[in-house]
Formats: sequence, C-alpha cells, structure tokens
Amino acid sequence: MFFQKSFLGLLLLSINIVLSAQNSYTFSGRITDAKSGSLMPGASVVISDEDRAVAADSLGFFQFKNLRAGHHIVEVSFAGYASIVLHIDLVQNLEKNLTLQPLVVENQGVTVTGVAGATIIKKTPAPVYLVKKSMLLQSANTNIIDALTRVPGVAQLSSGPAISKPFIRGLGYNRVLILNDGVRQEGQQWGDEHGVEVDEMSLARAEVLKGPASFMYGSDALAGVINLITNVPVANNKIMGNITSNFQSNNNLYSVSGKMAGNRKGLNWSVYGTYKSAGSYRNKFDGYVLNSGFNEKNAGGLIGLNKKWGYSHLLFSRYDQQLGLVEGDRDATTGQFILFKGTPLEHIANQSELKSSSLQVPMQIVQHNRIVSDNNFIIKKSRLKINLALQKNIRREFGNPEQPQDKELAFDLKTFTYNLQWQMREKKEWHTTIGINGMFQKNLNKGLDYIIPDYNLFDLGGFVYVQKFFQNLTLSGGMRFDNRSIRAQELHENGIIKFNALRRSIANFSGSIGLSYEPGDNITLKANIAKGFRSPSLAELSSNGAHEGTSRYEYGNNQLKPEHSLQTDVGFELHNEHLTFTGSLFYNRMYHFIFYSKLRSVQGGDSLVNVNNDFIPAFQFMQQNAQLYGSEFVLDIHPHPWDWLHFENTFSFVRGTFDFDVDNSKNLPLIPAAKWSSELRAEIKNAGKLVKNVFLELEMINTFKQNKPFLGFDTESMTVGYILWNSNFGAEIKGNRNQNLFSIYFSVLNIGDLAYQNHLSRLKYLDINNVTGNSGVYNAGRNFSAKINIPIDFKK
Repeated sequence: MFFQKSFLGLLLLSINIVLSAQNSYTFSGRITDAKSGSLMPGASVVISDEDRAVAADSLGFFQFKNLRAGHHIVEVSFAGYASIVLHIDLVQNLEKNLTLQPLVVENQGVTVTGVAGATIIKKTPAPVYLVKKSMLLQSANTNIIDALTRVPGVAQLSSGPAISKPFIRGLGYNRVLILNDGVRQEGQQWGDEHGVEVDEMSLARAEVLKGPASFMYGSDALAGVINLITNVPVANNKIMGNITSNFQSNNNLYSVSGKMAGNRKGLNWSVYGTYKSAGSYRNKFDGYVLNSGFNEKNAGGLIGLNKKWGYSHLLFSRYDQQLGLVEGDRDATTGQFILFKGTPLEHIANQSELKSSSLQVPMQIVQHNRIVSDNNFIIKKSRLKINLALQKNIRREFGNPEQPQDKELAFDLKTFTYNLQWQMREKKEWHTTIGINGMFQKNLNKGLDYIIPDYNLFDLGGFVYVQKFFQNLTLSGGMRFDNRSIRAQELHENGIIKFNALRRSIANFSGSIGLSYEPGDNITLKANIAKGFRSPSLAELSSNGAHEGTSRYEYGNNQLKPEHSLQTDVGFELHNEHLTFTGSLFYNRMYHFIFYSKLRSVQGGDSLVNVNNDFIPAFQFMQQNAQLYGSEFVLDIHPHPWDWLHFENTFSFVRGTFDFDVDNSKNLPLIPAAKWSSELRAEIKNAGKLVKNVFLELEMINTFKQNKPFLGFDTESMTVGYILWNSNFGAEIKGNRNQNLFSIYFSVLNIGDLAYQNHLSRLKYLDINNVTGNSGVYNAGRNFSAKINIPIDFKK
C-alpha cells in the first residue's frame, strides 16, 4: 500500500499545480526536397519537449498552434532523407520554409538521454547513438538487445535467443542502466539469465549513451544508458498505426504486432499488442538446441492531454514471457542432448522434443507490469517535469522435472520511481535544470529456495545540470549527490542462518563536464569527463545459493564498497558530401570493481557445495581496481553524385585489466572481442511508380579472436575469431494515390551457415560433446527472415 499511496499522492500534487497563463504563437512553413524542389507531403515535424508532432499536408505545409513563447528544438524527418534539427525562439508567429537532403548521415537527430531537455546529438559531449524505427525494421533479431549490437561499442551476454544482457564498452549487468520511456527498468538485472523485459516490436526508437551518466540517473548508469522509447506524438486529428509480422526460419520464430495511436484536439491515446513464439534454434554442429524456445504476449498503451500548458500522459504496459533454459547436458556415448539429467526421468531427447516450441524445465516465467504518469508543465518561461512510475516484476523459475509446477525460485519485486525536474528560464543561452529522483523498492521471495534475502531499498538523489550554447560551442556539465539505504531481512533455514540482517547506507558525489565544438559546418570535436558510481547489488552483498543454469554457488560480501569510475571521452566527427567519419577514444579508471572469486577449502583445493547431490564450486564477490580503454570508429563512404551508394565500416575495441593478478590472470572478465563490420548498401528512392525506397545491402561482420580472456578460476577460455556474412533487402509498395500500402523486408543471416561461438555466449561453457570433441553449444546457423509492415493512417 505504501507504493500506491505514494504514487497517488504525488500524482494528485502534480495535477493540482497552479499554472500561469502566457502568450502562445504559431510556427508554420513548407517542406520541400532540397535538390528537386518537389513538395514533401507526409514529412514529420516534431517538438520533443512539447511532445507534439504534425505532418506536412498534400502541399508540403505544416503548422503548430498554441506554442508557448521561448526556445524550442524542432526535428524534421522523412523516409529516405536526412533529418534536420533547428533551434527556434518564438516571440511572435513564425513562418519558416524547410528543405531536406537525401540521407547520407544516419546518426543525426535529437536525443533525450543523459540530458535534461531535448538536445541535438552533435551538441552533446558524450557519445550518443540513435536507432530509429526504420533501422529496427530493416534488421532481423530475436530481442531488442540483439538488435542494438549493431551500435559500435555495444555487445550482448547471451544465454540463447531469448536472453540477452547489454554490455557497453566491456561493462554490463547493473552497470548499464535500461530506461523504458525514460523510466529506469527494474527486473532483477543482476542475474546471468535475466534479460530485458521490453517488447522490441513496440519501440519507436532507441537511444544509446556510452559512458557514465550517474550525474543524471544515479547508481547503475556507470557504463552507459539505453533508453527504449515507445511513445511518439501524433499530429492533431489523426489516427495512425501499423501491423508488423515477422517469420524467421532457423527457430520457426513467428511474431505479429499491432499499434494504433490518435490525437483529437490534444487528447492523445495509443495501444499496442505483440505475440511472439519461437522453437529451438539450430546450427550444423549441435542440430536443434534443446529447450531454447520462448514465447511472449505483450501489451501497452497511453492516454493523455497535450495543451498549451504542457502535457500529462498516463502510460501502461505488460510484458509476459515464458522461456526455456539451455543446460546443454549430453549423453556420454552418443553426444546427443539429454533431458532431466540426474533424475529418474533422464533420457535422450527425441526429435519431437528437440523441435517442439513447448518448453521443458528448467524454464522461467517472467511478467513485468508498469504504469507511468509523465507530466510536463509550462510555468511562464520555465518547465516542471514530474514522472512517477510503479513497476511490478514477477520472475519464477522451475527446475524440478518430477514436480514441474514447483517454483524453485520466485521473486516479487515492486518498484516506485520518481523524477522531478525544474527547467529554469533560459537566460542568454544558459539552460539550467535542478531535480531530484530515486526509487523505493521492495523484494519478496515466494519460491521454495532463496538466493537473495527479502529487502527494502530507498534511493534519493539531487542534481543540477547546466548547458551553455554559443555560436559554435556547447558546454555541458552537472553535479549530483546520492544516498541509497538498504535493509535486508534475516532468514533461517533448517535452524541455520542463511541470510544475516543487513543495514547499509551508501552516499556518493558524481559529476560530468564536457564540450562540443564545431569549428566548421562539417566538423565536430567532443570531449567529456564523467565520474560514475554503482552501489553493490543485493546479490553481491548477500547472495547465498546456486542459480538455475549456472555452475557456481555464490556467497555475497556485505563489506563491498560502491564502484566508482572516472572516464574520459574524446570524439571527432566529419561530414561532407563524400564521406562521414566518426571516431571515439575512451579511458575508464575503475575503483572497487566487483567480481566473483573462487573460494578455497581448508585442505587447499576448491571449496565445493552439495546442491541436490551435485557438488559445485563456491565463489564469493571481491573487489579490486581496474581500467578499461578502447575506441570506436565509423567510416561511411557515399561518393557524390552516387549518393545512393554507401560503403560503411565500423570498428570497436575494448581492453580491460585488473591492477593486480587474480588467480594468475590480469584480464577483466566478459570483455567482448574486437569487431569490424563492413556494409555495402544501395538505396533507390524511386524504383518505379509503385515501388519506393528500395535498399539492398551485403554485410560482413569480422569478430576477432579473444586471446585475452579472464583465465582465473577457469572462468573463461580463449575464443577463436569468425566472419559472418549477412544480406538485407527491402522496399515500400505504393498505391495509385502514392499512399504507402506496405513495406517488405528480407534478410539472410549467417549466409555461410558458419558454426561459431561468441565470447559472451554463456552456452560456450556447457558440456563437452564426447563424440565431436566440441565444447559447449554453438550460436545460431543460417537464418532466413521475412517481415511485412502495413501502415494505417486516418485523418479526420
């Protein structure tokens, strides 16, 4: 009840704020093609801070009414063209004609991640990468983190197609903060087999910020932030949406998703739903990988008001997933996968069980429910933002084949987050925001076993963030203080203390300062220094148990200190009519880096714990200072006048080391291998009267060998390099009145059907196949994907 009362109290407070009346103006104009001068009906014009959008009419004309006086950032976009972003200052009605150029630069637009208000990406000092809806549609993937691995510096720790955890520049787990529509996602993200509970088919775009952002978000935003955004504004008097369906051959994945949204005189609404089902994936070494299927049923929506006083939205979503856990147990004689090892039901899996989309134990059922009140009030020439959210994450794990209904582990996590920001009146291009944010959290165990205690957590943080805009220079900086209070309960099991009571209070100062300098129209220089921090998770402080699917028994360490980092980033961007080049270098100094260390028995060997008659090694979380450094480069060659041709190359590299050896290894664990990708892409805007925006691409992904793994305690092994070839094709099909009937997308992944293992695949360390001598389970083989997107557009 405490969470509900807090939510309702603050929501009523936000609604009853007395708002001051002020002048309002119109902003209008006409949008045309910069080369041909032709009109561009349907072009989108968005003002992010107002959460408002309009679409150009049949004459290319757009108009906003009732805009407040003052500063606004406007983004204009159209399929196949480069987005433009402009600053306007309204002191009277403004009419401004706009032109769009054919697309040559992908990562342009406005970001709302790591900043207090919408900001042009090139003016942010920290590296930010924008992933648009069109990019998500054009690629084949099984979850949103899988899709984001195309971003330089982003990798995934995977446990099969359904479970992916993001890594940014060599750091993952609770060091990467996931935002869902600006709200931090809380779902037991400390677990190896706990993925991200967000429906990627509902997303409008994603933003990836690389580097510490603790000054804005507090604990956990130490490696970076991934902001997953479902809501986009709809023009007045319009109802629009889409139906998307995808089939993938490798695991017989089938998905269908529908979304509708409307705006009637400022009354906004949207609703979406997704169904997804997949069987076991396969490769040429393992065949069908037993119990790697999953299914999802997701839904959500929004209702709210957009008026000249600002906006107030209520968002809701439900994520419901069932997924199998791959154990990789094999028959010693035949090398085939076996089910229910070590039980009376043990047997070699037959073809029906291997191919079936029905799940076997061990398995998980994950549900994540969320309701968000997002408010943005205009008070004279300042803004008050109030965001309040309730989340309930229920994660159940089943592992007993003789009693498959028994919940061996069950977590019931309730989280209330709050974020209040006051964007002060702009003065001579100084933009200042002060705010407080944090969360209340309560976790209960409702399963037969326990690996973390029941606990309560309270976060409170206050910050100030400042931006100063000059003609060709932008300065940004912020400071923050956080305090986290943790209370974990004592628990006895069979008369023995399993969890000691825990009382911890953790305080921290963090900050950031950076600049973006544009010495010319085509060149941008960036530099940023940021101090980040992360409080130890409850698993790191107090765990006592073995997690299903892992090969270790974990003990927490209640003496752990919070992690701190000091990261320096420098960047260079060059854009002209022939090429685009982006380069980033970073150095991250880590203090009190947390990792697990194998315990020794009193006899000198490994300390082993008996878990269901299986003796597994015991580990405890420890700390040491470390460093990470690396680079990311993007070179896109698009020679003029052949602007339709792109040859894009990306390279990312990260290296991480401890200050001192850990069991004779100085390398940090879970560092992804260096990766070089090359993509040759042709884009044809007009392939005929009824076929538009055709693209065809051939992609090579060269993942280098990882010959510097963390060898301590036999945790990791070296991983050989490999090269994957992929191909993508797509087009828009138009009607006789030039309306977009549907878009089609075809992909072939791993064209050569290569058997490979990614260094961050947890399946790499499963059982050895005694017949072939191969260790672990391999990644997916060749995969054909077909996708169709049908737009729906009504205008009243």
